[in-house]
Amino acid sequence: MPFPPPSRTLLGPRRRSLLASAAGAALLVGCSADADDSGTTGGSESAAERARAHAATDSETLLQRYDAVLAAHPTLADRLDPLRAEVVRHAAAFGGSSSTPSATATASPSASAAAVPATPSDALAELATAERALADRRAKSLLDLPGELARLLASVAAAGAAHAYLLTEGAK
Repeated sequence: MPFPPPSRTLLGPRRRSLLASAAGAALLVGCSADADDSGTTGGSESAAERARAHAATDSETLLQRYDAVLAAHPTLADRLDPLRAEVVRHAAAFGGSSSTPSATATASPSASAAAVPATPSDALAELATAERALADRRAKSLLDLPGELARLLASVAAAGAAHAYLLTEGAK
């Protein structure tokens, strides 16, 4: 007796497969050919330091966006707090401020009201766009960086892409 066909035909890869593939691809791009690469490339050490500082600033700017959204839409705290905590860790990993206060202490309601969309769904979409844009910029800059920094940036870029996915898919 043949089994009946499934009621829903899967078209394309599943979400988990896409996330795993994107994260794996980003990590593979960050791997270097030199196993003994210690994170410096002779005279370009200052370039690596500049890239690390820029990455820290980018993470701190993204953190400010999270704080503004949380100040304007406190009902999103349960959803955004774990993602915000990851952004804090990313900033610290690049040498940024690791002792960032909570969202309620850093964002002033008057400053955030002008910059944050009025509805929670629009605010989430704006955050997702910011996460995606930053992840794309970081992924593009990987080839110009030394091994360890490239691997760190690849990992953070993959996390940012996952954050963008979670921010958009959770609304569906």
